[in-house]
Amino acid sequence: MIAALCGYGFWTQQRPEGHYLSDLRIELALNHGVPGEHGNLLGVEPLLYPGDYQNLQRLHRKLAAYLEQARAQGLVSQRTVVVLPEHIGTWLWARGEKNELYQVTQSREALQWLELSNPLRYGLAMLRADGDDWRADAHLRMKAEQMAADYQQLFGGLAKEFGVTLVAGSIVLPAPYVKQGVLHAGSGPLFNSSLVFAGDGSLLGQPQRQQFPDSEMRRYVHDGRQQPLQVVQTPAGRLGVLVGSDSWYPENHQQLAQQAVQLIANPVFLSGKGSWEAPWRGNRHQEASAGLPLQRGEVSEQSAWQRLTEAAGASVSSMSVFMRGQFWEQASDGQGFARQSGELLAGTPTHGARLLNLWL
Repeated sequence: MIAALCGYGFWTQQRPEGHYLSDLRIELALNHGVPGEHGNLLGVEPLLYPGDYQNLQRLHRKLAAYLEQARAQGLVSQRTVVVLPEHIGTWLWARGEKNELYQVTQSREALQWLELSNPLRYGLAMLRADGDDWRADAHLRMKAEQMAADYQQLFGGLAKEFGVTLVAGSIVLPAPYVKQGVLHAGSGPLFNSSLVFAGDGSLLGQPQRQQFPDSEMRRYVHDGRQQPLQVVQTPAGRLGVLVGSDSWYPENHQQLAQQAVQLIANPVFLSGKGSWEAPWRGNRHQEASAGLPLQRGEVSEQSAWQRLTEAAGASVSSMSVFMRGQFWEQASDGQGFARQSGELLAGTPTHGARLLNLWL
């Protein structure tokens, strides 16, 4: 038994890395306006898979390649605000795991490999788990400190490397906070939060928590309405971030308007292959959704997202950016779009990675 336990302990520490080929191509799907002194909003919709998260070097290589292609087209400057999609940081829980985790086809199998490879961390995380889905909570909580450090290293490094303001999508962490310029994971409930990095790689403001978590996440992610929405100053203007479906609610736009917001970044993750054209699922577990001008199933997801963002108003430039790719059996969908002076700017639909540029 002792030999078996020692062998199992040794096995959990082994993390060999397999070979991986990555598609670094990206298409410019939207380029609206003319270059000027006010800068631009640059949305990046990356095509990502589990293997991209095996180590930070792989993920950096892909995201840096996208930004390098944007820079070659004259779309990157010190006044550029780059927007990445929702949950681009959450998948960092998969960093540094065994090859089998990236090779299986079902997420439940991947999570089993995660638990088997990290028995002590998983067990301790289960003791501190919160919400209605303790297992999902523990999967994120067990690697929270590593995820926070990786998130700041990766996205702060990209912001500094390209000299841009970077809205780093979002990441689910327990009670995250910034202290003395460093992102920390706390010990409270999980929140889906977005952070903004300045052109020197430093953090701007505190984590912006999602106010109205999506229906499928409410089992383990808490709402962030205890902390008000914030606006940060960037070289391109005053920037606010609305995570996911937070962009649907007029009261959120009103909060930002009271702080003289000029730019709104909206990182989004829409799950399900073909869901962009499917009937709108709404946010059926949120009381606030009853006040929205649309009903579930009344229009497509595409129409709902594009119509509900009108609440930003004509004086604000905004950009909604969607995750692309597939994580095990869970595909993502959606086509990013922008708004300027009240006009909807949808761009060219494509199946691969996309760039969306809006000159301010």
